[in-house]
Amino acid sequence: MSASIARMINATPILRVNDLQASVAYYTGILGFKLDWQTGGFGSVSRDRCTLFLCEGGQGHAGTWTWTGVSDVELLYTELQGSGAKILQGPTNYPWGSREMHVVDLDGHVLRFASEATDEPFGQFPSDRTDA
Repeated sequence: MSASIARMINATPILRVNDLQASVAYYTGILGFKLDWQTGGFGSVSRDRCTLFLCEGGQGHAGTWTWTGVSDVELLYTELQGSGAKILQGPTNYPWGSREMHVVDLDGHVLRFASEATDEPFGQFPSDRTDA
């Protein structure tokens, strides 16, 4: 007799925010996400297949780090440089095979966007500081 196991379908981080309206404005106006829905102090923003939940005043702590795969981190970097995003670190290669950029939102959450590493040397991983 074979046992059935549940498959995991996806993961959606829930980020605690201080001001939902300000956070939605940052994600949609600066980072290129769209507002999917909002009810009370809770909402969903997405960009392509990446979805984030934003919760005003609850469900988590400021300073969460997320990792999102993107098709071209260099192209995203160019886009976000021109939008006013707070970029903690530009595209950098790491030994685990990804080229990442790190962006900070209004509540200190660090969004790691990554595509495949290039042939450039590895860089230093940034500290946990988000006040840079």
